[in-house]
Amino acid sequence: MVFEVFQILSEQVNAYFQEIGLEDSQLVIDNIALAEGSSDAAEAMRDKVVLTLVNLHEEGTLKNQPNHHVRNDQVQYRNRVIHLHLFLLFSANRNAYGKSLKDLSAIISFFQGKKLFTQANTVFDRDLDTMQQVGNFRFTMELYTPTFEELNFIWGTLGGKQLPSVLYQLNLLPLERDLDQAAGPLIQSVHSDVKNQS
Repeated sequence: MVFEVFQILSEQVNAYFQEIGLEDSQLVIDNIALAEGSSDAAEAMRDKVVLTLVNLHEEGTLKNQPNHHVRNDQVQYRNRVIHLHLFLLFSANRNAYGKSLKDLSAIISFFQGKKLFTQANTVFDRDLDTMQQVGNFRFTMELYTPTFEELNFIWGTLGGKQLPSVLYQLNLLPLERDLDQAAGPLIQSVHSDVKNQS
């Protein structure tokens, strides 16, 4: 579901760019670390806003949820769902600094107006092969402000010059494989043969 979320966000932000009159702005999904040089990847990112995954971590407080489901009088056991937080970097790799600032402002405005994304309030291209299996989803986007030291570390890790950028935290993306680990009958009653011997 990670790629699907990136696809949904890119479609939504690109539609917003068009809506507010930034027709020459375009968001692409790519690794901003490859933006310098003369490779095909660098060319694909030239004069665009680039969406990159820079980190993720699991939400530890949701590890204690039940790992079983009851279906048709059968108890089915699964591994627990993993709930992820994704850290998404929007980098304005534009030819003009002013365009970079306008793009970042538009991205911040978009997520200020829409923080919650569900299948009910989000339009995306379901005809793409990779998007046909997308079912119910729910996640939020929050502006994440790193310190100067963290920002320096991020761009140092990416190995390139620092670009105008904004970092967002996508909250609670559930990942679960449709695979039962075990199954058994549902316990409906308990009988005791213990007799009082006092």
